[in-house]
Amino acid sequence: MQIECRFYGPFREAVGEKRVVHETAARTVGELLEELSRAYPALDGRLVADGIAGSTVVTKGNRDVRHLEGTGTELEGGDVIRLTPSVYGG
Repeated sequence: MQIECRFYGPFREAVGEKRVVHETAARTVGELLEELSRAYPALDGRLVADGIAGSTVVTKGNRDVRHLEGTGTELEGGDVIRLTPSVYGG
């Protein structure tokens, strides 16, 4: 399935793009974050560390996944996932 991933701040610099449509078999946000860390080595350790790393804010649609099921939040084709270091949010 395809998931649109939008990167902000230093994550955008690490990926080299603001927006990537990522083809994935990931079923959850956590699996997707691990996959993105492998696909973009500059993200390694910055997204996942026993859950969502540091103060990173990950949203599905307009909802922070921490208010859903965290890294266990299920994905559906066409979802938009935003990855933002909290210092760049709001």
